[in-house]
Amino acid sequence: MSKTALVTGASQGIGFEFSKILAGNGYDLILIARTKSKLEEVQDYLLRTYEVKVYVIACDLSQSGSCGYIYEQTRRMNLEIDILVNNAGAGDWGLFVDSNIEKQERMLQLNIVALTDLSRLFMPGMVKRGYGKILNVASTAAFQPGPLMAVYFATKAYVLSFSSAIAQELNGSGVSVTCLCPGPTATGFQTSTFAQEIRINHGHKLPEAKKVAEYGYKAMLKGQVVAIHGILNRLLALSTRFLPQWIVLRLVQYNQESI
Repeated sequence: MSKTALVTGASQGIGFEFSKILAGNGYDLILIARTKSKLEEVQDYLLRTYEVKVYVIACDLSQSGSCGYIYEQTRRMNLEIDILVNNAGAGDWGLFVDSNIEKQERMLQLNIVALTDLSRLFMPGMVKRGYGKILNVASTAAFQPGPLMAVYFATKAYVLSFSSAIAQELNGSGVSVTCLCPGPTATGFQTSTFAQEIRINHGHKLPEAKKVAEYGYKAMLKGQVVAIHGILNRLLALSTRFLPQWIVLRLVQYNQESI
């Protein structure tokens, strides 16, 4: 029997690359994103390229109740989820005191609440069947506080902590949880105006989303709990354990400043 993977944020970037990798490995797909037209373009491409079934659900995960809606749609289609890729996420840049509170709330809903709810909704079925994989996309931002992107960094710290905890809880169940932590990557997020103008991204060739997704997919298959893409990123994440926090905070703010 074919297996099914659900991917959020599937219309571009790392989510799109995950969709191609999963389809190439024979997984039927349920693709989630906000814009139906973009989803249908991805669906058409995958159906023409791979011999798999592809379903799309246009849904804004930053809205309350969206995860329950997705779960009910999969039940109506009689689909069991074998792989859940929680990839959708959003960021913002600037001083927190000047930030838009509605935008921050949507980010919290998308980066934290939706990821948590989808994990909770689909995990019991995986445990019951004794098989399943959850891949949560965090960031190297998860390893330290982030002045000028305070809420975004904090949400990714949650994803890392949450993923590690439930991975331990599920030990021996046949269900694994992997937290993928990429650094800055060539995606729609990093090509946005604010991201291009900050120091850490300026003048650097960013890793391709395809490479990050391939790394994450392999880590997921191995059941690796925390997967940090790139040797330099792994060293930087490790260094935050040994440097005084005041130094870490100043370095992060320097890298996040507009040039």
